[in-house]
Amino acid sequence: MSALLSVDALTRRFGGLVAVNAVSIDLHRGEIHAVIGTNGAGKSTLINMLSGEIAASSGRVALDGVDITTRAQSRRARDGVGRSYQRTTIFPEFSVHENCRLSAQAATARPWAVWQASGSCAASNAAAGEALAAAGLEADAGRIAGTLSHGAKRQLEVAMCLATKPRVLLLDEPLAGMGAEETERMLALLTRLKKTHAILLVEHDMDAVFRIADRITVMVNGTVIATGDPAAIRNNADVRTAYLGEGH
Repeated sequence: MSALLSVDALTRRFGGLVAVNAVSIDLHRGEIHAVIGTNGAGKSTLINMLSGEIAASSGRVALDGVDITTRAQSRRARDGVGRSYQRTTIFPEFSVHENCRLSAQAATARPWAVWQASGSCAASNAAAGEALAAAGLEADAGRIAGTLSHGAKRQLEVAMCLATKPRVLLLDEPLAGMGAEETERMLALLTRLKKTHAILLVEHDMDAVFRIADRITVMVNGTVIATGDPAAIRNNADVRTAYLGEGH
C-alpha cells in the first residue's frame, strides 16, 4: 500500500542547531502513526514542517505522490493536511459551531471567506455540522466554546481540523492535560477517525500511545532511532535505553 504522506530525509536547521535531522516517515491511510521522544527531540518541529508552518532546510514531503515540500501552510490545508496544536487554539467567545464554520471557510481558496455572513456560507455550515457530528460534539453546537471542559475543547480542535476536509491529521499532543475519562473519549475519537484518515500523532502519554498506535517512530535529538509496531518498539534495546527506560 502506497503512503498517503511520504517524508524523505526531512531536515531543519536553526543556525548551527540541527533540530530535525534527515527524518523519513511514511504515513498510510487507516493508520495512527505516533512520534515519541523527550522534550527537544524535534517532534513539534517535524509537525511544523509537515503542515507548512516552517520551511524545511532540506528533504522532501509528498502528499499522495505529489511534492508539497515548498507549498505554504494554507495551500497544504486545502490539499488535505490538517493539524492541531499543543495549546488550545479555539475562539472562546464564539459558539462551537462558529469555530468549526470559520475553520471550514478559512480553508477555502478564497481567503476573504471568513468575513462573509454565516448564513451565506451553506457549504461551510454543512462542513461544520459534519465535523461536529464526527467529533461527538453535535449536541454542543450552540454552546459558547470557552465554557467547554478542557477535554471538550481539545475535541473541538479536532473538529475544527475535520471541518477543513483533511485526508491527513497532524495532532500535536491532543491528550495534554486530560483526565482519565477525557483521555478515553479522545482515544475513542481517534480510533474512529483513523478509518477515514491518516493520523500522525505526537504524544507524551506512553500508555495511550502503545494502546492506540499502529506504528511508532522514536526520535532522539532530532534523529529517528527506531520505527515499528508497538511490540517492536517496546522490545527495542536502543529505545529502552534512550527513552522508555528498562522498566517500561
